[in-house]
Amino acid sequence: MSAVTDTARVAAPGNPIGRSVRDSLVVAKRNLIRMSRIPEMIIFGLIQPIMFVVLFSYVFGGSMNIGGTTDSSVYREFLMAGIFAQTVTFATAGAGAGIADDMHKGLIDRFRSLPMARGAVLTGRTLADLVQTALTLFVLAMVALLVGWRTHTSFGEVLGAFGLLLLLGYAFTWVGALIGLSVRTPEAATSGGLIWLFPVTFISNAFVDSSRMTPWLRHVADWNPFSATVQACRELFGNPGVSPSEAWPMQHPVWASLIYSILIIVAFRTLAVRKYRSATA
Repeated sequence: MSAVTDTARVAAPGNPIGRSVRDSLVVAKRNLIRMSRIPEMIIFGLIQPIMFVVLFSYVFGGSMNIGGTTDSSVYREFLMAGIFAQTVTFATAGAGAGIADDMHKGLIDRFRSLPMARGAVLTGRTLADLVQTALTLFVLAMVALLVGWRTHTSFGEVLGAFGLLLLLGYAFTWVGALIGLSVRTPEAATSGGLIWLFPVTFISNAFVDSSRMTPWLRHVADWNPFSATVQACRELFGNPGVSPSEAWPMQHPVWASLIYSILIIVAFRTLAVRKYRSATA
């Protein structure tokens, strides 16, 4: 009788929002502790973006025409917003693989049996990934400063740019969450999380001026949500941007970035939570 009463007391509904926040933070703490015990996850996550910074800066820097000049220092400043955005979006694969691994081990089923908010498991996971992404961005920014990247705006605008980057990264982790719940193995989640990211990040203004693309491809690049965040960061950093475009996201990149990221979060969080409710290990 005591056990039944205790269970009923734990399961009793309280403030739904407060309960959801509390449960999400507990799950996020669990995932952060797990990440701290596997430092290889963080180290390997840092190596790839650092390699991109060095390779693109020194291999392609002198051959890219940005604003009518092939000065490598100009290209470095143009490049960094794209590298930052690519780094936060590539966290999608890690989020998907982590959730798929929990599914494969049966951990998700154990969470589902507990009296906790339905979306807390996924929200906690994405929040933990957001913390890891913020750490990666910080280290990457230090490396960028070492290779010659500089900002030319106020401190508040620079923070705003990094805020947009983290918001985009958080939005894309929900895409990864849905992929992780939809596949059977972590390996499939990693592949599924990366294969669509390459066209999203490269058919954009991240690494080249989209005005040099064929007209139809430039139209795709200019309306790409990824491009909007990259262009917004360049404006907020005071770095060189792409040639003027009539596309609305390129005319109002900060607003476009906010709108795109919020829409992605709302759409894919809804789909992921729905999938989580019906998923089986």
